[in-house]
Amino acid sequence: MADNLIIDGTNKTPVVQFIAGTGKMEISGKSIPENSFGFYQPLLLWIDQYAAAPAPKTEIKILLEYFNTSSSKCLLDIFRKLEAIKKAGKSEVVVLWNYEEEDEDMMEAGQDYNSLVDLPFELIKI
Repeated sequence: MADNLIIDGTNKTPVVQFIAGTGKMEISGKSIPENSFGFYQPLLLWIDQYAAAPAPKTEIKILLEYFNTSSSKCLLDIFRKLEAIKKAGKSEVVVLWNYEEEDEDMMEAGQDYNSLVDLPFELIKI
């Protein structure tokens, strides 16, 4: 089983909490790192390890105030890896996309991702 992945957030990088045993993952805060691919690489590698023995239900909660273009590509990579886990029949996967009521851009970003991957998205207004 994969170890848990916990990364403290900064003013440019999100908080990451990936808990292997429960299948709960969360990315929250701001995602505007200087090197998005460098920041997200450990998350993608973790999901690869997790995919070998995922929890029966995998839930990823996205609660971002803002993310830059390179982060958006990395998020799509995460969703694609989770989509592969779902398609393999290894785990039920759900995306909880949280956005603030007045933040239409963030709501639309969730809708866009929903149309790009075959995963159930719950758009949650907060």
